[in-house]
Amino acid sequence: MNNKKLALLAAAACSLLATQGALAQKKYDTGATDTEIKIGNVEAYSGPASAYGIIGKTEEAYFKMINDEGGINGRKIDFISYDDGYSPPKTVEQVRKLVESDEVLLVFNALGTPTQTAVQKYQNNKKVPQLFVATGASKWNDPKDFPWTMGFQPSYRVEARIFAKYILKEKPDAKVAVFYQNDDFGKDYVAGLKDVFGDKASRLIVAEESYETTEPSIDSHIVKLKGTGADVFVNISTPKFAAQAIKKMAELQWKPMHVMTDVSASIGAVMKPAGLDASEGVLSAQYLKDASDPQWKDDQGMKKFMAFIDKYMPGANISDLNLSYGYAAAQTMAQVLKQCGDNLTRENVMKQAASLKDFTPDTLIPGIKVNTSAGDFAPIEQLKMMQFKNGRWDLFGDIISAEVGG
Repeated sequence: MNNKKLALLAAAACSLLATQGALAQKKYDTGATDTEIKIGNVEAYSGPASAYGIIGKTEEAYFKMINDEGGINGRKIDFISYDDGYSPPKTVEQVRKLVESDEVLLVFNALGTPTQTAVQKYQNNKKVPQLFVATGASKWNDPKDFPWTMGFQPSYRVEARIFAKYILKEKPDAKVAVFYQNDDFGKDYVAGLKDVFGDKASRLIVAEESYETTEPSIDSHIVKLKGTGADVFVNISTPKFAAQAIKKMAELQWKPMHVMTDVSASIGAVMKPAGLDASEGVLSAQYLKDASDPQWKDDQGMKKFMAFIDKYMPGANISDLNLSYGYAAAQTMAQVLKQCGDNLTRENVMKQAASLKDFTPDTLIPGIKVNTSAGDFAPIEQLKMMQFKNGRWDLFGDIISAEVGG
């Protein structure tokens, strides 16, 4: 009898331990349960940056697709996205609402450098992930001071480093004229060029000319830069001014190697207004596939993306790279949550976001991969060069990495 009692007690103890073990495996912070994960987002659905609103719509559609397929590890995504009109005070209000009222697990891919700067300290103090921020500023890669903030796309500094590597390879004795917007965007680029040029910078860079966004025309700057005798022109300007620069260079018949930020690589907003003939030969770089480019029609990732668009965003303008971008960001977010398993704490979300290894979203150019580590919060640090030819961008050459000395 005693033996039977002991056996029963042992079985009960084992059962209790097994139950406790199962319970111990599941860890949740605010915003996560057995059935749901709440993800917050703020987007410029109105205001001066409303063209980017399609990113939030694409992410909403992507998470709907995920939910239709059963969710992530059996949990549905509750994606809560608010409009901040690209206004920092509104961003603060909406992010506070997401964190304190909606009680989201994290805020994902919120848009804009000034807007996200306004909530960076708040989210880090609250220890709420500010994950895959949708801006190219290099400040999001600062795991030491801001361990709860991580960017997504290649930073302006990363892109500038890649341009510098290309210039050194193609024109080791270049005379470089740098034209840049006088703000953090422009200065990030100048810093990236100098990262790679190193002690050669003072010899290679023959002119650094900045402009203010309030200037009606930048023609006088271009005339001045032509006078330096530069044979490489690095154009760090936003679309309106990039178009002016291309147009003025054509008028002056100044034909240096022209390397232009991908911020201004829009055919509709820059190349057409500047003139397609004048734009011929301009160089830039890219990391996303353009769904309207026939070269990707047999690409497996693009086939998945197009199937998603057909079902969840019918009629969307596939030539808008913001769709490719939103899809890639949402797919990366889903990967992080998959890696979290049943440990859906905010700390583990950041740990998994900083443990991505060679992840390849469907809409990234083949060879470009998402990699992060505890010491490097920049997910994408590779680009492929492209040249404007016959009215379209033509990708060429190898994938270039931003590592200095790499």
